[in-house]
Amino acid sequence: MSQVEAVACSLAEYIDDYKVIVTKSTVPVGTSKRIRELIERHQTRKVRFDVVSNPEFLREGSAIEDFMRPNRVVIGADSEHAAAIVKDIYRPLYLIETPFVITSPETAELIKYASNAFLATKISFVNEMANLCEKVGADIHDVARSMGLDRRIGPKFLHPGPGFGGSCFPKDLSALIRLGQKHDLPMRIAAAASEVNQVQRKLLVQKTKALLNGTEGKVVGVLGLSFKPNTDDVRESPAIFVCRELAQIGARVQAYDPVATQNAKIALGRTDVSFCATAYEAASAADVLIVATEWNEFRNIDLARIKSLMKNPIILDSRNIFEPERVREMGFTYFSTGRSK
Repeated sequence: MSQVEAVACSLAEYIDDYKVIVTKSTVPVGTSKRIRELIERHQTRKVRFDVVSNPEFLREGSAIEDFMRPNRVVIGADSEHAAAIVKDIYRPLYLIETPFVITSPETAELIKYASNAFLATKISFVNEMANLCEKVGADIHDVARSMGLDRRIGPKFLHPGPGFGGSCFPKDLSALIRLGQKHDLPMRIAAAASEVNQVQRKLLVQKTKALLNGTEGKVVGVLGLSFKPNTDDVRESPAIFVCRELAQIGARVQAYDPVATQNAKIALGRTDVSFCATAYEAASAADVLIVATEWNEFRNIDLARIKSLMKNPIILDSRNIFEPERVREMGFTYFSTGRSK
């Protein structure tokens, strides 16, 4: 029995009079219909109910803020009565100006995938532009800022780096691609965004190898292990990928993260990575220091102390948290993403 079937069977036992069953998770298109069919099949007494899709759009690290002040609320229902009940649940939040999108369950389920796929595509696009900037001598910060000032594009998710991770974007892109395949309709843009993302994290490993002229026996410090700051989530984290790949090709990796170390230990398993208590310990005797996650703690780091601790003062700043001119003036060899100077 699948997880959906088990939950539906359990719900069937508790439905009396009239109930609205709401799914909040990102689920395959058609899940609401499937839940309805399963409950109807397993009900011991036939009573009225509706299944509503009410997908969440919460960012890790900002979930409470996003719930209290959503950009929009999507309610997918086949019944106006059920939609009204779910909408009424949001009344205590006083969402006076928040748009409510009332649609079918299938449309609501697809909206979540479409939204995440589009945001992932923006990230992959700006990363490709960053790679091109490095080749032609342009600055990705100026390119991205100028793009973002166009109201049709907007400034969000135009920050270059080693690629996106987490539990949502990679999974939802894959699900959208599979949905297209199921209906004989290739999701070419989604597939390209996913491919670019895989390439981007590999490029960080390749850059490190090139900087060190090989990694065998070289000490690589890594700052950041979570897929983004303000969370301990390391699922699909580019930093985890980089640590694993560098360790496998002979580098001595020593990594630090403010909160994600324990989860990183589990994710990396038997991979030979040393976990450090501070950023300075991660930089100690390092041949290169990689900034893999843009924690604010790293923006305020004592670079003079870092330089004194490193074997070779080389920084590979994949998140562009430092000002190149300042860092180079301090005596570092400095490389960023999409900035040629």
